[in-house]
Amino acid sequence: MLRKLLGKDSDYLSAAEEVAIERLAAMHRRLITDGGRVNTKSEAGYQACAMFLDGLEATARAMRLDPAPRAYRVAFTINYRALFPDEARNYRVDVLEASVEQYAVIWVNGDKFEFSAEAMRRAEALQRTWSEMAQLLERWNQAAEQRRTASRPSRNELRGTLVALDWAWASFEHKYIVELIEIEEKARRLIVQAIEHERCLQLLQGQAADATPATHDFKEERKRLVQCIARLNSVANFRRKGRDDLGVDVLDDATMALRRCDEAEDGGESSEAISAARILATDVIESFVSMCDYLKEVERCLERVDPHLCNNAGLVSRLVDWEESWEVASRYVQHEKLLSAVCDLVAELRAAQRVAPAMSNMVEECDVEVFMMIPRIVWLRFAAAPSKHMALLHSMLPHRFLETDSSGNDAEKQVQVDVELTVFLDKFKHAKELLVGAQPVGAVGVPSAAAAETAAWEILVRRVVAGAEGREEVYARLAPSMREGAQAAVEDLMLECEKWSIELARHCPEDWNQCTSILMRCLSGRSSGEGSKARGQAFRV
Repeated sequence: MLRKLLGKDSDYLSAAEEVAIERLAAMHRRLITDGGRVNTKSEAGYQACAMFLDGLEATARAMRLDPAPRAYRVAFTINYRALFPDEARNYRVDVLEASVEQYAVIWVNGDKFEFSAEAMRRAEALQRTWSEMAQLLERWNQAAEQRRTASRPSRNELRGTLVALDWAWASFEHKYIVELIEIEEKARRLIVQAIEHERCLQLLQGQAADATPATHDFKEERKRLVQCIARLNSVANFRRKGRDDLGVDVLDDATMALRRCDEAEDGGESSEAISAARILATDVIESFVSMCDYLKEVERCLERVDPHLCNNAGLVSRLVDWEESWEVASRYVQHEKLLSAVCDLVAELRAAQRVAPAMSNMVEECDVEVFMMIPRIVWLRFAAAPSKHMALLHSMLPHRFLETDSSGNDAEKQVQVDVELTVFLDKFKHAKELLVGAQPVGAVGVPSAAAAETAAWEILVRRVVAGAEGREEVYARLAPSMREGAQAAVEDLMLECEKWSIELARHCPEDWNQCTSILMRCLSGRSSGEGSKARGQAFRV
């Protein structure tokens, strides 16, 4: 009788309880539904649902209902303990949403994961109690509108339904989060495997007697690590292609290229002539080291890794750098003729900066003009040394080059230019001959053939940099008697060169942009890709 007098088991609502139910019923009316289900996808729908769940918890407290046990939360991972810090009800929209959608299958990082039949059964149980609660609140609203014809739910009905809902909620939450944690652990296995291979690689390197470990075990472990990185790249790198076909051979060839650069410099070769090879090979090695450093750091905080790997900004940034560097190396470092052509172009472009200092400022400021000059100089350099640059231009404009096989041996196939490109080469030869012949006689007499050749080339370079407006100054030093003919030939060559420059830039823009990026990277010394910013920056998951 005392419990009834105090209202604990009374079928009559206290004033506070009635106000709480009234508010909850009003919030229920504001829920946005779609096909009979609560809409949580839109911002308005999500906010309405969140407010209703807060009201649901407040109502349970007002009616002094004991919450269902939630001691299972102590076994959650640190991320979920942050969401569920204690045993309070803590109704969350995402848990309700999961019970509504009842997806038995989810895809993470391209892999399929399934929830158990028990989890689906508990989701259905939660939805049944949710529907029962919704019906009671609709009856409450109808009773308020039609006082004479409709009766509102009793206190016992409300209490029983809210208790049943809370127990069903806790039951589903427990099973759903536990299975979600298991799925997330499996989804992180790619990065866990990479961490394990990196750790093994470091152990093998530490056990090596010398500074250049090359044992079979070391090579195999490094190969497996690169394969893991490539797999990570395929599922997480949404900002580039997500390639998984870049193997350890790229790293091996980059290492060999660096070794050849060192040997060449020790032998007295100009560092400028091999700077492109050194830069591209160094990018490969540094991006690999950067990935290894990331794996070492992330091992300490795996719980912070989003199982949807593409959501981890630090990982994606390193992978962007890795793919960009290795893709460039697979095209250039691994092909000797292409790398030789790029090295020659970089050396010539640096020489052009000395001949025409205005170009240096353009490179430093990444002026749009420099991107118009580069293809012109590429074509002039090809015309000056076709065999050295044939492979590079052939890769960019394959339709302009003809392969002939007179011996029947694929290894001995010869590449020739088509008729239109032959016209360009003839115009270059003609203009150069006139420029060589138009060199003025100095105090020491007629310049040597080598000096005249150099002077002719410098005039072509200055003409490309100066443009049409500065051409008069470019030809000012030529012998007056031969200036007009040489100038006319060069201007005709420039018109022809412009046509070819446009075709080079537009035929396969992606390949040309990559090549231009490499040349600018080597000329300026700055990293051309956004991903390379990851190197040396503070660690981010």
